[in-house]
Amino acid sequence: MEIDRADGRQPNQLRPLSCSHNFLNRAHGSARWSHGDTTVIAAVYGPKSGKKTNENPKKASVEVVWKPNTGHIGRDEKEYEIVVKRTLESICLLTVNPSTTVSVILQVVDDDGGLLPCAINAACAALVDAGIPLKHLAVSICCGLTESGFVVLDPTKSEEQSLQAFTYLVFPNSFRSVLPGSPLSVEIGPFENGIITSTTHGVMSVENYLFCIERGRSASAALSEFLRKSLTKWNESNS
Repeated sequence: MEIDRADGRQPNQLRPLSCSHNFLNRAHGSARWSHGDTTVIAAVYGPKSGKKTNENPKKASVEVVWKPNTGHIGRDEKEYEIVVKRTLESICLLTVNPSTTVSVILQVVDDDGGLLPCAINAACAALVDAGIPLKHLAVSICCGLTESGFVVLDPTKSEEQSLQAFTYLVFPNSFRSVLPGSPLSVEIGPFENGIITSTTHGVMSVENYLFCIERGRSASAALSEFLRKSLTKWNESNS
C-alpha cells in the first residue's frame, strides 16, 4: 500500500533543492538554501576577536542568531538556535582560531516545512563561503511518521502538522568528497556511518526511528551530491 502525498511525491522523495552563495556583500560568507518552498538565508561574520564569558579561550566559539520571517523569536526559535549552534560546533575546527567568535545569522524567508534542516544546510554552505576551517560538512533532512505508520521524507508544513511524529537528522559528509582540492583546513575522520544531530518531536517506536534514520541516510547521499555540485560550481566561478 502506497501513501498519497498532496504534492504527488513518493514517500522517500525530496522536494526540489536550490542553493546560491556569496550574495551578501557585508557578510564574510553567505548562502541561500531552499527545500521546495522553504527558504533560509545564512550569513557568516568572523572569525572576530573576542569571546563571551566562560568560553574556552583555547577554542573559537560559534554564535547563532535566528531571525523569523515574521514576529518575535519564541521558544521554538530559541531551541533551533541551540541545535544549530551545537551542530556547527561539531563540524568546525575550533582550535584553528582560538579566542575568536564566528557569528551565524539565520533569516527565515519562507517556511513550508523542514525549516530546521533547511537552516542547517544553509549555515554549512555559508561557512564554506566564509572560508571557516571545517572538520567535515553536514547535510540535514526531516523524516516523519504518519498516523497510518508510513515514514515520509522531507514533509511539507501541512504534512508536518498531521504527522504522528517527525525527526530532524544531521549526517556528516566528507569535505574532501564534496569539494576536492579545497584550500580550507580539513580533518577527515571515520564518521561515515554516524549521526551528528537528532531531534525528535512526538512519539515513535525504536523500530520506526531506526527506519527514519535509514531513510534519512539514503537521502543524505542525494543532498551531499547536490551540495558537492553546488560548491564545485561556486569554487570554479571564484578560481
